[in-house]
Amino acid sequence: MAVKVLVVDDSSFFRRRVSEIINADPRLEVIGDAVNGKDAVEKVRTLKPDVITMDIEMPVMDGITAVREIMKVNPTPILMFSSLTHEGARATLDALDAGALDFLPKKFEDIARNKDEAVALLQKRVGELGRKRLFMRAPARPASTPVATASRPLSTAASTRTQASTATPAPTRPAPVRSSVSARFKSSGKTYQLMAIGTSTGGPVALQKILTQLPANFPYPIVLVQHMPATFTAAFAARLNNLCKISVKEAEDGDVLRPGTAYLAPGGKQMMVEGRPGNSRLRIIDGGDRMNYKPCVDVTFGSAAKVFHDKVLSMILTGMGADGRDGSRMLKSAGSTIWAQDEESCVVYGMPQAVAKAGISSEDLPLDRIAERILIEVGLA
Repeated sequence: MAVKVLVVDDSSFFRRRVSEIINADPRLEVIGDAVNGKDAVEKVRTLKPDVITMDIEMPVMDGITAVREIMKVNPTPILMFSSLTHEGARATLDALDAGALDFLPKKFEDIARNKDEAVALLQKRVGELGRKRLFMRAPARPASTPVATASRPLSTAASTRTQASTATPAPTRPAPVRSSVSARFKSSGKTYQLMAIGTSTGGPVALQKILTQLPANFPYPIVLVQHMPATFTAAFAARLNNLCKISVKEAEDGDVLRPGTAYLAPGGKQMMVEGRPGNSRLRIIDGGDRMNYKPCVDVTFGSAAKVFHDKVLSMILTGMGADGRDGSRMLKSAGSTIWAQDEESCVVYGMPQAVAKAGISSEDLPLDRIAERILIEVGLA
């Protein structure tokens, strides 16, 4: 069955253009359009789309307000179209706070290197969000009691299946997991000198949820890699800095890594860790024409493995693709710890799935418990 899409924009030209691209994919189908936010809220009630594409600036009701209203009455995956300006970045981040799951530049030439690539990317993003609708609309399930396995707990789904049929043999490698609220994590006893987080689609909200729960005295520096345009990372770092107890900044070339500070890789560039433990700094270099991701999680994680070896606490959060898998493999080979966000709490279970399937992550965690897990692991809880 095709993913049903509602296209929302006050420009008839843009509505038509987006609709043509979406309908060109047999897995997708535009079932209607709306000319402003108010029109969108009403059509969501009647058409019940699986995914919505939404402009930000519209008459009558803007896109951010529309997102809030839609999330109240009929939660639906929403892809925002944004201008690549500082104000556009702030508005897009507001839309993500309101409940939108992803965003793309409104100028298609800013999406990718050529038209065909841009078309394919838009279709892929819409298709991925269409899969997320099943989680958004599913009724809340009671938390299950985690079942102990070697070093990775079972997921809610896996635990439920186990309870339903105790005769079913457990898989060699358990599925990703959601622990019960009452379950208590235990520290591994390892010592660290750096925390590293890589993410993409859905990452801004995930990072905000985790970092706002860390105390000002967090004992290690933190490097953050979020797939994001160059004009967005400064605004995102400033927003996080205002919300968090720790300090957050857009990384600059030569930044010395200090405890209690998070460094966000600048969009369009690559961020590398140099030096030695206790005297390390960041190197910001050109993104490189051959690199698919700028910034790239693999680049940052790989450099961290060379400097900090087994002293990195790292995690891969929600995101499309497999960026971070190779860098995480390097970290694991050096003896560091890698966790992955679980499928149910991801906007797109691509990057975490890549490290989980490769057997690289030691724990798969629900987003709402990652901060708690971090604090216990580093001895702050």
